[in-house]
Amino acid sequence: MTERTQRSNITLAFITLVGVVVIVSVIGFFTFRKGTEIIQGQAEATEYRVSSKVPGRILKFFVSEGDQVREGDTLAILEAPDVVAKLSQAQALEQAAQALSEKAEKGTRAEKLQEAYEMWQKAKAGKEIAEKSYQRVNRLYEAGVVSAQKRDEAKAQYDAMTATERAAEAQYTMAQNGTQREDKLMAQAKVRQAEGAVAEVSSYISETYLTASADGEVTEIFPKVGELVGTGAPIMNVAQLDDMWVTFNVREDYLKDFHVGGEISAFIPALEKDATFKVTYMKDLGTYAAWKATKTTGGFDLKTFEIKAKPVQPVENLRPGMSAIVKGLE
Repeated sequence: MTERTQRSNITLAFITLVGVVVIVSVIGFFTFRKGTEIIQGQAEATEYRVSSKVPGRILKFFVSEGDQVREGDTLAILEAPDVVAKLSQAQALEQAAQALSEKAEKGTRAEKLQEAYEMWQKAKAGKEIAEKSYQRVNRLYEAGVVSAQKRDEAKAQYDAMTATERAAEAQYTMAQNGTQREDKLMAQAKVRQAEGAVAEVSSYISETYLTASADGEVTEIFPKVGELVGTGAPIMNVAQLDDMWVTFNVREDYLKDFHVGGEISAFIPALEKDATFKVTYMKDLGTYAAWKATKTTGGFDLKTFEIKAKPVQPVENLRPGMSAIVKGLE
């Protein structure tokens, strides 16, 4: 091979290598340069769960998934026989406490009062007889007819009947005065206690009727008719479609296009139209969220922020779960 041919081959190889480097550079420039970015978010709505304070069995549903409900509408009824039984017990205790209170207020029955009076009169008669007997025996003692022992026995009998008469009089006076003030207050307190127990159990009975706490749409119903549900177990979800927003996860190198109070335009593919949203919330998702390094080594990490934005005007047919896309970010 001649020297001239060798030089030609070397020149051709060099030109080919330069061409390959240029082509790779052009491809890399167009492939890896930073282009227009899009951010996809999702529509969400306020939801509340309907649940019961008492365990029971689902007796009946008045709504189905997708139904619109108004505040105060009855959604379902639970069957709770044990709560009904407790209500009967509480009502019986209330009636007993009320009867005791009425008895305390009325005081002693007429029959008891008459009995106490008769016992007092009986004791008075006994005292009078004992007094007369003592006086006769005492005169005989002074005349020297009877011994001192006989007089002492008559005196003891007279003193005993006097004490009996005072005790009978006190019983009659107490019967006249009726129940003590403290006993009346205690009876009234027991009535209030029983009324509180009835009110408490009645509130549990009312909890077996599940009602809507706000307007909305039934999105999910969890149990079936006849199933048992526990205390606080969710029965259904209700979405308030008049309180909706869109949530985006935005890397911080694109946050210059977002600020609280600012407006953004987003395309909703399901509705095939654009809508304007106002940013109302911005928060760092934390170190556990997605991040991106600015350099392979060194530099700093780009964190992700959660952005919430509400429609400036109501968007017809916007539903939770629909996508919203923000384009044109660089």
